[in-house]
Amino acid sequence: MKLARVNQGYIGLVFRNGDYRKFIEAGLHVLYFNEEVQLYNMSLVFNAPVLLEILMKDAALMEKLQIVEINDSQLGILYKNGLYQSVLKPGRYMYWKGLVTYQVTLLNLQEIEVSETMDRKILNVPEVRLQMHVYEVEPHEKAVLIINDQFVKILESGIYRFWKNENVIRVMKADLRMQNMEISGQEILTQDKAVIRINFNTQYKVTDIMKALLEHKDYEKQLYVIIQLAIRTFVGNKTLDELLENKDNISESVLQNVKVMTEKMGVKIENCGIKDVILTGEMRDIMNRVLVAEKKAQANIITRREETASTRSLLNTAKLMEENTMLFKLKEMEFIENIADKVGNISISGQGNLLEQIKEAFTAKS
Repeated sequence: MKLARVNQGYIGLVFRNGDYRKFIEAGLHVLYFNEEVQLYNMSLVFNAPVLLEILMKDAALMEKLQIVEINDSQLGILYKNGLYQSVLKPGRYMYWKGLVTYQVTLLNLQEIEVSETMDRKILNVPEVRLQMHVYEVEPHEKAVLIINDQFVKILESGIYRFWKNENVIRVMKADLRMQNMEISGQEILTQDKAVIRINFNTQYKVTDIMKALLEHKDYEKQLYVIIQLAIRTFVGNKTLDELLENKDNISESVLQNVKVMTEKMGVKIENCGIKDVILTGEMRDIMNRVLVAEKKAQANIITRREETASTRSLLNTAKLMEENTMLFKLKEMEFIENIADKVGNISISGQGNLLEQIKEAFTAKS
């Protein structure tokens, strides 16, 4: 016979010739010489030294143990005295009762959505995050949830989590803010066969995400093509001169042509218009020559108009001087004064009136 001591917080498993016989708790115990004791800390996970099925035959021992089984479609969250400890993968786990309180929360990975009541701290544990799809819908967005190719619901702004399993999850998002689309470098042939390049700008908003995301594939690409065709139709029915004179009308024409189609797509065009009309190299040279010719013609017309007005003014002045001798004298003196301004020295000799001599001098020179 021999003595064996089990300290507080421990449990001993007694084996006789290698076979399990019983368990002993804290205290001093008498054992046979062919018996051995293996001590286990009751605050730690219990790892059975023999098959669990053998230990399970001891009902009293089973009362001391908490057995947790986690299958392949589950995860376990282990808490010790209410505090998170670790994530348990599929398997069998055993904990001693009495000294420490162990609690295991099972997560069912076969479910679709992660429960909103789950502890936020657990959601950020790497082992748990690896088992989830996480989608964020921004405040300016809405989204549609599709599970196994079936529409489920519309998602408002927020964070959504789904378990990774055989279910196929898709979240399709749409931005509800005002969007800008630029259609650049469109080379188009006008009605009179002139090649021009147009840059067109469009502002739009998504008004119905069900139509935009579910009823139409790549609604943005389709919107681009619709507007592009509307621009080409408008330009193709106008001559170059008509287009340049009325280019602001293109926005109204495009809006009218695409309104019905964009409404079916769940999109509303708020504003659109031409940013630039660019002529090709040869066409630009031709237009420059036409512009120069037009400006020269306008300049000639203005010059002729001024010459005509000047001649008419001279004729009216001559008629007045012919009818009024005093006016003629005044004009004559003005004429002499203008000439005198351009003469440096004047030499006068002889008798007579000074003014008459100056007049005769200039009259003779003229």
